[in-house]
Formats: sequence, C-alpha cells, structure tokens
Amino acid sequence: EEAKFKLCQVTKTYTGKKGIPCLTTHDGRTIRYPDPDIKTHDTIKFDLESGKIVDSVRFDVGNICMITGGKNLGRIGVIERKEKHPGSYDIVHIKDTKGNQFATRLTNVFVIGNGTTSLVTVPKNKGVRLTVIEERQNRLRK
Repeated sequence: EEAKFKLCQVTKTYTGKKGIPCLTTHDGRTIRYPDPDIKTHDTIKFDLESGKIVDSVRFDVGNICMITGGKNLGRIGVIERKEKHPGSYDIVHIKDTKGNQFATRLTNVFVIGNGTTSLVTVPKNKGVRLTVIEERQNRLRK
C-alpha cells in the first residue's frame, strides 16, 4: 500500500516556459500543472505509478510533522507555531505526544499528515526522544 506513493516536500513553485505552472520537490522532481493551492514547504502525496499528485498537506499550525535535520532528527510532533526572522532562519515550535516542546529551523521540518493523523506509518516510539535517564531505566528493566 505505502510502496505505491511517496511523500514529497515542495521546495519551489514557479512559472515555467510559456506560463506553465510548475513545482520542484525535495528529491528533484519537477511536476507541471500542480494545484494552485500548493505552496513552498507543503507536502504532496505523489503516486509513483501514474506520476500525479494524489493529495497535498499544507504546512500549517496543528499538522503532524517529522524533523529531517539538526539535533532533533527523527522526532515527530505537532506544529505549535512559526516564528519569522527576516534575514535569519525561520523557527518552528513543535510539541510531541509526550508534551515535550522543542524548536528547529523551518528547513528541517517535513509535514507528514493533516492534524494528528499521519499519511504514512510512524515508528513504534511515535518519534518521541527519551531522556538519558529514561533510556537507562529502560535498559535496566530488560
């Protein structure tokens, strides 16, 4: 089921030759004639067989996301708020299922679903990072 599609983050939307609207994804794909509502940093569900966009998810507060870079790599949470810093990096504040809050750069955030429902299966730990003390306690229990 999940092998038939791929989630792609939109890196750029532009108008190509002869006024054709296009978008470019994080993995280098160029898709012509996308939905005009799709903007940069949104996520599209791309069907690998037909080469078409099946669904899209907006980069918006309240959507579930995964961190793809930095110190919080691999963590999953819900977007709480976005901070714009002109001339510097935009910051996104995220809250995971345990209630832990963390912040990262906008470029490190990949939206994976609407609300709290993910379009792909998430790992068994649901992207929650344990503290060093919690990891030690889990090791000692085994």
